[in-house]
Amino acid sequence: MLLQLEKVCTEAEVTTLRDLITRQDNFQDGKATAGYAARQVKDNEQLASGAEIDTVRSVVRKALEKHPLYRPFAQPRAVTRMLVSRYTPGMEYGTHVDDALMGGRRTDLSFTLFLSAPDSYEGGELVIEDMGGESAIKLGPGDAVIYPTGALHRVATVTGGERLAVVGWIRSLVRRADQREILFDLELTSRAIYEKDGKSAIFDTLSKTRSNLLRMWAED
Repeated sequence: MLLQLEKVCTEAEVTTLRDLITRQDNFQDGKATAGYAARQVKDNEQLASGAEIDTVRSVVRKALEKHPLYRPFAQPRAVTRMLVSRYTPGMEYGTHVDDALMGGRRTDLSFTLFLSAPDSYEGGELVIEDMGGESAIKLGPGDAVIYPTGALHRVATVTGGERLAVVGWIRSLVRRADQREILFDLELTSRAIYEKDGKSAIFDTLSKTRSNLLRMWAED
């Protein structure tokens, strides 16, 4: 299950992030953070360590936490890693799967936060594979997609312009995807009932059920 989040970052935040990222042009070969197999298909650039990437991480974490769907969908325990990637013409990232552990911590969900307008570059779709086929995703600046870390995925070749994005990995309090989906469905249903009828007996029962399931499934 994947989820697209609209307007994670405001237009002003996107502008601030882009200015910060491109100010020093402090990029390095993206292969530096890839595993032995992924290095064979990874061709992009990543923002090097420094004050810029630290600020980007802080801004993006706060923006994610403010989005009303991020926490109920991801049930985040921690963001284990966050990188800034850049693709220019000819660059791509072939089919791969992200690492199950990063820095000794499990990764359950991956996200891509787009910083470039979709009409400012050609190609560069994030293509995610699942049992139903492929989903090609290319979102507006400030929008994000969250998807299972264990899914095969790739970034299509950029044939024109520049694709700039923040990518990250989440350790969830709830390890199993099916359990996270149940909790998310209950949350959305509770919100819909509350908006229609207010705090009703049905709302209270759904809230109790969701809380008890989260208590049962969550890992400290």
